[in-house]
Amino acid sequence: MSATSVRPDGGVRGWFAANSSGNVRAVVERGFRVVGSQNWAIIVSGFFEPVLYLLSMGYGVGALVGDVTGPGGRPIAYAAFIAPALLATSAMNGALYDSTWNVFFKLRFAKLYQGMLATSLGPLDVAAGEIFMALFRGLLYALGFTAVIAALGLATSWWALAMIPVALLIALGFASLGMAVTSYFTTFQQMDWINIVLLPMFLFSATLFPISAFPQAVQWFIMALPLWHGVELMRQLSVGHFEASTAVHLSYFVALSVLGIAFTTRRLRSLFLR
Repeated sequence: MSATSVRPDGGVRGWFAANSSGNVRAVVERGFRVVGSQNWAIIVSGFFEPVLYLLSMGYGVGALVGDVTGPGGRPIAYAAFIAPALLATSAMNGALYDSTWNVFFKLRFAKLYQGMLATSLGPLDVAAGEIFMALFRGLLYALGFTAVIAALGLATSWWALAMIPVALLIALGFASLGMAVTSYFTTFQQMDWINIVLLPMFLFSATLFPISAFPQAVQWFIMALPLWHGVELMRQLSVGHFEASTAVHLSYFVALSVLGIAFTTRRLRSLFLR
């Protein structure tokens, strides 16, 4: 019996029964076969963007800026200030590439999800499988960039190792949100809206300079953006400084991930299983 034919009987178990056959592995296995046949130079190229930012901004502009105020009010080098932020940005970009452009093509042109949902797979299986593949790309970028940060001596605490799993959490939040939003797009022109949102968010999320540089009203707006929470979380981990806001940043991405996955599952169901 197809999992999609089961009607919800209420509660979390009923929701899972109605949206999943428990075969996420089939979607993931297909994803890895596709990755294996892709041009890895394109995938790996996404890793070098934050590295080039770090070298040019961290050491180029950093030579003019000097030390800045880091977590806990301690002075740190400008390169050490932006390195964790660029890691959060790298995780975001890696996850969003797979969960937006790739999903858009599969959804609107390849009709891949329509075919998958004609089998025993449920919308939650498809959403979880696609998001897992987005996390795989985010993991590759997080591992590589963390190694670069460590090699340059920009991580001053062993807590910096926790930036790798946290990068996956950040990637999960953005991937689930990106896939949900992409499900509403029907043309390539609409996909440009993603870049219109991402570039300002990157520039204004305290990535390259402290949030205190903005007026108070602008600061409140920035603190509502997901990337700012990711940047602050990574920055605290890089120096091993924690405070109450650390739990807030983590909770933000847990909530974003849960809501994004639930939203994406509902969208796939409404699109293909009416």
